Amino acid sequence: MTDLLTPVLSANWGTAKSWDIGAYAAGGGYAALDKAFAMTPDQVTELVKDAGLRGRGGAGFPTGMKWSFVPKDNPNPKYLVVNADESEPGTCKDIPLLLASPHTLVEGMIIASYAIGCHTAFVYIRGEVLHVVRRLRNAVEQAYAAGHLGKDIHGSGYDLDIIVHAGAGAYICGEETALLDSLEGRRGQPRLRPPFPAVAGLYASPTVINNVESIATVPSIVVNGSSWFSAMGTEKSKGMTIYSLSGHVTRPGQFEAPLGVTLRELLELSGGIRDGHQLKFWTPGGSSTPILTGEHLDVPLDYEGMAGVGSMLGTKALQVFDETVSVVRTTLRWVEFYKHESCGKCTPCREGSWWLVQLLKQFEDGVAAPGDVDKLLDICDNIGGKSFCALADGAVACVTSAVRHFRPEFEAGYHTPARELFPYGRSALFEVPEGSHA
Repeated sequence: MTDLLTPVLSANWGTAKSWDIGAYAAGGGYAALDKAFAMTPDQVTELVKDAGLRGRGGAGFPTGMKWSFVPKDNPNPKYLVVNADESEPGTCKDIPLLLASPHTLVEGMIIASYAIGCHTAFVYIRGEVLHVVRRLRNAVEQAYAAGHLGKDIHGSGYDLDIIVHAGAGAYICGEETALLDSLEGRRGQPRLRPPFPAVAGLYASPTVINNVESIATVPSIVVNGSSWFSAMGTEKSKGMTIYSLSGHVTRPGQFEAPLGVTLRELLELSGGIRDGHQLKFWTPGGSSTPILTGEHLDVPLDYEGMAGVGSMLGTKALQVFDETVSVVRTTLRWVEFYKHESCGKCTPCREGSWWLVQLLKQFEDGVAAPGDVDKLLDICDNIGGKSFCALADGAVACVTSAVRHFRPEFEAGYHTPARELFPYGRSALFEVPEGSHA
C-alpha cells in the first residue's frame, strides 16, 4: 500500500535542514532553472499546459491556461502573486511545504515569473505563522546570495525580485482579489469582476495569482517533463498532490499521492479510524466543501469524482469525524468561523451568516422550533450564489450538506441538546474533564 504514495514535493521533508539552500541544492534543487531558461517563456507555459497541472488552491483551474491569459501587449508591469494565506479550518498543506522546503516554492516562482514576463513577484503569507514567514524570507535571501534571484539570473539576462508580504490575519484575504487589495495596503475585500486580475490585478496591472502548491509543482514538471507528470492521477485530474488527513484517524498527517486516490486507501495508510470507533462524516477539501459520509469512501479524490457526488476537492483537507461527533455542533463551529471572517461587504453574507449562527445555536441547545430545519435551508438559499466571493457559498455548503445527510439529527434539536446526544468529551482527541463543553 505504501507504493500508493508519490513523494515529489515532500520527497526532501525528512532531509536534515531541508529548508536550507545547501540541502535543497544537494537534492537537485534549482536544476530546473537553466532548463527553463533554455526555453522561451511561451514554451514553459506550453509545458505546464501539456502536463495538465490544475490549480491546487481549490478551484482546480488549469495553471498554464491562467498564465496564458496575461496580455502580452499591455505596457504595464506584470506580476506574479503566490497565495499562501492558508487559513481554512482543516487545511494544512502549504504551511508544512513552506516550513520543510521553502526553496521549492522560490524555484517555482522564478520559473513561473519567467514564463509570464514578470520581474517582481510576491508571496502573500498568513502573518500568524511567523516562523514560516521568517523561514521563507531566509530562503529568498539565500536565493539572492546564490545568484538565483536579482539581476541576470544564471547569465540568462532575466531579472526577478521576490517580496514576502505577511498578511494581517484575515481569512477573506485568501480570496484572490481581496488579497490584492490587502497587498496594496487597503482593507481586504473582494473586487467586482470583470476586470479579472490577468488584465487588471495588482496596481491595475496584469497579474497571475496561484496557490503555493501549484507553483511549487512547476520545477518538477520542468525537470521530468509533462508526460511524467500527466502519467500520474486520472484522465482529467493529473499529477500528484498533498492530501491532509486530520481528525479521528490513528496517524494524521500529509500524504502525497496521485489525484484519484480514495479516502479508504488514505485511511489504510494512516492506520484507519481510531480504535473502537467508526467513520461518521468527512470533508474532502476543508470546511467549505459539502460533507460526505461512509458511502463515499471509494469515490476518487479528484475534481470530477467529488463533483459527481455533490462536493468539491477543494484544498484536499480531509477532516475525519467518527460517530461520537455531533454534526450540528460541528456545523455551528464552522459557520461561526465564516460569520467572524466575513468582510461584511455583501449583505447576504454579512447578515445571513449571523442568522445561521443564531439558528444553529438553537439546534445545539435543543430549543429549535419545528420547521426550523426548513428555515435554515431557506436562509442558505438566500446566501449561496448571491455574494461577491465564494466565502458565502462555503458557509452554506457545510450546512446544506449536513442537513442532507443528517436531517434527523437536526430535527432532534427541537427537543434535545446536542451535548446530551453527543457528550463532547467523547469526541476529544485528548482528555477532557467530565461535564466540560470544551
